[in-house]
Amino acid sequence: MELLRQNLLTVLIFLPLLGSAAVLLIRGRDAVRWTSLGVTLATFVLSLLVLLPGMFDASAGQTYRPAGDGGVVQLVRTVDWIASFHIQYKVGVDGLSLPLVLLSTLIFVLSALASWKIEKMTRGYWALFLLLETGVLGTFLSLDFFLFFVFFELTLLPMYFLIGIWGGERREYAAIKFFIYTLVGSIAILVALIGVFLYSRSVVPGGTFDLVTLARPDVARAIASAMGPGVAATMFALLVIGFLIKVPAVPLHTWLPDAHVEAPTPISMILASVLLKMGGYGLLRIAYPLFPEVAKAAWFWVALVGVVSIIYGALCAMGQRDFKKLVAYSSVSHMGLVVLGISVLTPAGMSGAIFMMVAHGLISAMLFFVVGVAYERVHHREMSRMGGLAVTLPVFTGLSAVAMFANLGLPTLAGFVGEVMVLLGAFGAAGPDSILRAGGYASASQIYVLACVACFGMILTAGYMLWTVQRVFFGPVRADAELPADLDGRELFVLVPLAALTILLGVLPGVFVFYFTDQTVAALLKLFV
Repeated sequence: MELLRQNLLTVLIFLPLLGSAAVLLIRGRDAVRWTSLGVTLATFVLSLLVLLPGMFDASAGQTYRPAGDGGVVQLVRTVDWIASFHIQYKVGVDGLSLPLVLLSTLIFVLSALASWKIEKMTRGYWALFLLLETGVLGTFLSLDFFLFFVFFELTLLPMYFLIGIWGGERREYAAIKFFIYTLVGSIAILVALIGVFLYSRSVVPGGTFDLVTLARPDVARAIASAMGPGVAATMFALLVIGFLIKVPAVPLHTWLPDAHVEAPTPISMILASVLLKMGGYGLLRIAYPLFPEVAKAAWFWVALVGVVSIIYGALCAMGQRDFKKLVAYSSVSHMGLVVLGISVLTPAGMSGAIFMMVAHGLISAMLFFVVGVAYERVHHREMSRMGGLAVTLPVFTGLSAVAMFANLGLPTLAGFVGEVMVLLGAFGAAGPDSILRAGGYASASQIYVLACVACFGMILTAGYMLWTVQRVFFGPVRADAELPADLDGRELFVLVPLAALTILLGVLPGVFVFYFTDQTVAALLKLFV
């Protein structure tokens, strides 16, 4: 058991990389597909082993202790990598990363099933697909800033080619736009990484990239003091900009609709479900813990970005005729809730932001797969030309309804829990005992205005999702429409697990998410007191 504890996360990260290399050596399209699916399934099973008794203890204490193994940062594995610069291979898991790791491994399995009809350059597609999974898991499990950046960047290359080679008609344009935007964000993060390391040398002998050490209150305050207010604010701003591009938040979002529209369906599923969450994760893991005082002072501007994203994304979604582009703008709106929940620094807001990332991961994967299935049946994505699909595709309509009603926040579905928790956290920040109010960083009127505007975004979401259901599934069947077949077995294997989890998270959120995140959120908030 101890050997498994020490090496589980390392095997989890690099198993898809080994699978990627193996795929390049295998001949035969079917052999490549089954091997790739087997690797993603094995990775998913390995991620579930973290939940075994004696592996992860969700009731553990503080995340960032002055000494010890890091509290609820567990299964830690540390090996010197570039010793002269104090760079380590350090991985671990806590209540922030564990739900996202489980989400990622599940989505890659379902996306592998969704990729079954990929015929073009099959070996290249699956090799990049598995390489992307290694980058994602490494990002969520890294506890060294330099290692985090390496894995964060590793996701860029395979996604660029997966869009640029296997995408739609404007795939080159979408891939280049995605690459440029993400690269700019990465440069901003890199500058902050170098700055944090250089200034950490005045606090830690030789400097450090260790995220647990850097987030300790005494170390974070000392580094910020050494930087001075101006430099600390600049470093925080660079980190926030870099991660908000990945979220993406308005006005840094324009790469997303193009990338989603041109990407093949399984890659859109991964992009929306997993890669966007790397932005929210980076804010919670790096930007906010490393600069808590700046984060409190800058709360209004980050919250404003979140609220603007909620409203702007919803309004843009309401104006779309393309089914896939509507779902893309819906992602911008819902990820704005994540940004708002993080910025207000309340237990409900931060817990809601983490839950929203998981819930949106499931819901957006369903929605993009629904769009892909609809496109395969009617050969276009224009909603005004669909209509009446409920008559010929009843099973597909029922499962699609789960995704769409979850997206608009229907109670008992996962989307409702995330939205309500974020909004409760936003309004709760107006209380006199909240971190923002107690420190004199915010007034109740500021918080109430932002929270009320965010509530209006929920109304807009209900409006465009109900309109979408009406246009796509109901109304008269078009006279010139074919009579497509309902879902096959493979498509059911993709949609049914997502629908089931969406319902389970809506009914039992404490069991499936909050049980793991509560202690981590409490520990993170202590960094701001």
